[in-house]
Amino acid sequence: QVQLVESGGGLVQPGGSLRLTCTLSRTIASFNTMAWYRQAPGKERELVADITNGGATTYAEFVQGRFAISRDKSMNTFDLQMNNLKPEDTGVYRCRITGTLIPFDQYREIWGQGTVVTVSS
Repeated sequence: QVQLVESGGGLVQPGGSLRLTCTLSRTIASFNTMAWYRQAPGKERELVADITNGGATTYAEFVQGRFAISRDKSMNTFDLQMNNLKPEDTGVYRCRITGTLIPFDQYREIWGQGTVVTVSS
């Protein structure tokens, strides 16, 4: 079974940057999408960005060119580079992966536990 672990969260001042990393517990053969979601206190979870196996990316409108999602070619990790952070970016960020990750296995949707991002002066 594949597990995801996020890292890179923390406290940052407005205008600062953080780089989140999602690390897979084992090598996979393929995937459909890798994505980052966030949930702010008292709000619903929302998609931040995702990337397909083919490299196509999607970003939420609130990203406004500040964030960039990427993955390494080995598919062992994928990152979210966040620049010009705002207080409203505060929340728990979770990574998710979908697809038939291991040959002959079923389609899976796997989530990490999350990492906390706090943007405050």
